[in-house]
Amino acid sequence: MTVQLSPTPRGARLARLLTTEQLRTWGLPSDPARQIIAELAVNAATHGRVQGRDFRLTLYVVADVLRIEVTDTRGERLPRPEQPGPDAESGRGLLLVEALADRWGVAEGRFPRKTVWAELRLTPPEPTF
Repeated sequence: MTVQLSPTPRGARLARLLTTEQLRTWGLPSDPARQIIAELAVNAATHGRVQGRDFRLTLYVVADVLRIEVTDTRGERLPRPEQPGPDAESGRGLLLVEALADRWGVAEGRFPRKTVWAELRLTPPEPTF
């Protein structure tokens, strides 16, 4: 699934709703993917916003991994998780992504694009003894 969305709070909310429906159609659980997409879409709408340019949400499954990609047009602003102050009301989104995803990262694309991606394993990991 790939969809272009406006870099607005409404676009970020629509990303979460479309994801929930797509995962339901695929027979996959919506959490924690829904939370990861909510954080990445809000970041794209807030920090990756360029007037007149949309952000792109892509979801696909390869083997037992769900891959989430959010591409925006602020390639010069690469995200980094940072510890917000104790009284900060925002700034924890990438910390949540880091905690919920099995892997995540940033891929620089053709200028001016960047893609923030996260992967979720769909089957539990094998136990280690």
